[in-house]
Amino acid sequence: MTDNVVHLFKDPLAEESTAPPVQLLAVVEAPPAAPVRVFRRTSRAVVGAVKHERTRQAARLSVRHSSYVLGGARAVARRAWDGRTGARYERLLRAAEAAGNYEAAGEWEERLHRFRAERHKRRMDLLTAPQDVAKSAAVGAAGGIGGLLAIGVALAIATKDPSDVFTPLMALIELIRLLVVIVQTVWGPLVAIGPWLALAGLWAVGRQRATAPQWALPANQRSDDAGAPITPSIVVTALRDLGIAPLRNAIKEMGDAGAAMLGPIRIAGCGVEVDVTLPSGVTTEEVQNRRKKLAENLARHEHEVFITIPEAARTVRLWIADSGALDEPIGPSPLVTDTTMTADYAKGRAPWGLDLRGDTAAISLYQRHLLITGLSNQGKTAALRALALWLALDRRVEFRIADLKGAGDWAMFDGLATVLIQGPTDDHVIDATEMVEGLVEEMERRLQAPPGTKFDPLIGIVDEAQVAFMCPALGDDKRPYGGSKATSRYFMAARKVHNQGRAVDVLLYEGTQDPTDQNLPKLVREGAHTRISLALGTESQARMALGDKAVDGGAAPHLLRQGLDKGTVVIASDGIKIPAGQASITVRTHFVDTDAAASVAERAKALRGDVTTLAAAWHGEEERDALADIATVLGDEPRLFTQDVLKRLTAMAAATYGEWTNGDLKRVLEDAGAEPKKSNGRMVVHREHVRRALTNRDSNGSVFAAE
Repeated sequence: MTDNVVHLFKDPLAEESTAPPVQLLAVVEAPPAAPVRVFRRTSRAVVGAVKHERTRQAARLSVRHSSYVLGGARAVARRAWDGRTGARYERLLRAAEAAGNYEAAGEWEERLHRFRAERHKRRMDLLTAPQDVAKSAAVGAAGGIGGLLAIGVALAIATKDPSDVFTPLMALIELIRLLVVIVQTVWGPLVAIGPWLALAGLWAVGRQRATAPQWALPANQRSDDAGAPITPSIVVTALRDLGIAPLRNAIKEMGDAGAAMLGPIRIAGCGVEVDVTLPSGVTTEEVQNRRKKLAENLARHEHEVFITIPEAARTVRLWIADSGALDEPIGPSPLVTDTTMTADYAKGRAPWGLDLRGDTAAISLYQRHLLITGLSNQGKTAALRALALWLALDRRVEFRIADLKGAGDWAMFDGLATVLIQGPTDDHVIDATEMVEGLVEEMERRLQAPPGTKFDPLIGIVDEAQVAFMCPALGDDKRPYGGSKATSRYFMAARKVHNQGRAVDVLLYEGTQDPTDQNLPKLVREGAHTRISLALGTESQARMALGDKAVDGGAAPHLLRQGLDKGTVVIASDGIKIPAGQASITVRTHFVDTDAAASVAERAKALRGDVTTLAAAWHGEEERDALADIATVLGDEPRLFTQDVLKRLTAMAAATYGEWTNGDLKRVLEDAGAEPKKSNGRMVVHREHVRRALTNRDSNGSVFAAE
């Protein structure tokens, strides 16, 4: 191949040269290298010039101002077209029809007919206009000349100079000549400047309407970044680009480009809220199913856009957060900051957090069973504990708590709760089951009390209740503690409390995680009046937690971000204020950590005094040593009101002491020589008197046995 190259470029006059062919090849092939290097240097220079910031600024400047002119021309042309034709009325007519507002459509159609009739009349008048103008001009000219001559005659008589008769007429002619001269002088510059003035006017119109693309604007004027303010045009564009063909076509046909669909954009907490009336043929479900795409069209993350269904038909309500606002903390709980706070179980509301509008979310717990669920480590226990701490500030409320995780999350209720079970084993589940069965016994006792009897609230709390439902242990009667059958002890006890407990203020609060039909049976979850969900994994779990109605109405706990939306709950309950037409509300709860919870618990103990807390529900024999039980519930307290002694005895063994009265207690204590004494107008039982009676009593203790 080298020889071919040599012969191809060899000079014919150099045939007899003795120089080696290779040297000639080097001479022939060397020259093309220089143009290649020059071309590469030139290319790099051109690319560098094109990518230079000044070049980009110049390009943006050119595109921006050209777009202003072109956009202004379009706006002026459309304005002129609308003024000359009925296009404006036709657009508004189509918009009303697309929105299903046929009353407004009829009104716009009537206006369109009226406009066309008036336009036709004006055009018919133009046919006779030349004749009318000619007649008017002739009459005006004759009258004007006659008037000027009359003035001239009067002037001639006054000056006694006949030539003054034509002076006014000549003055008019001179004025016309002067105007012609002025026009001739100014016309040239006007013709030269006129187009530039027109361009300046179009540029101003285009700039006012912001017709330039965002990338061509100066950096401080661009709004294409995330977090841009929400405007009607942004909302309509986001809806148009959802990929719903009927919605897109309806917006295109609307004369106002879809603005008729939108209600007012209102400030709502850390975001804005707007109602969107969908055109005929578009369902609210279609919009809800495209929440992620809608959020991206609005330059937001999915968790920053919430879609709910208000009262109005074929309407969706969009709440759009300010960019990043939901990632900021909401501040401490009033339980922590207000050390003088007290609670009222019947009439009060627990300050639990803030809704998306930024308003205080306060929830009533009066005669409502409660269920809270969510994935693990999302703040379920802290949220439930905050409600219990608020209730603890009402000294009438009694707590019986089973924490089947046993990590110490409820340890601060030692001294507040009459029963506190902490642990995840089967033995702890057995104790928790018997605790709930104790609630059933107390409920039945209250239901059989005389009408009008008032009872203090009794709240049973089972945290991590899924452990109880999944427990495989069997009792002595071969009945399972777990499960969801008619023989399952925990399941049946919970069902009985749900059925009738609220009527006598015996309530059950349950917290579970990762709900399924096995660890949260349908009858139990539907027995709760207040249903609360944190972040969940799937829509089916959301339906288990909140019910079909809430999810169909826009509740979406499965769209909350696991690990990032800790403490954010979706609530379906009549105990909290929910916007009209909605079935649920989203609340960002205040986080009360363990130390702060312990501080609130200490304040609650100061309000009600120390309570003897049992580590398990008492499930002994029916025949009991009443005096020994009284000594047990007194604990280390030097004295205790007789009513409080009765409450503690009932918590210890409801089957034995549930129906005891002050007379029964007094009889046992008097027989033992430890009768109650009056202190500040109230009967109290002294610890030392009871202990002395135990020491001195007969060894069989039969006279003090509970009957």
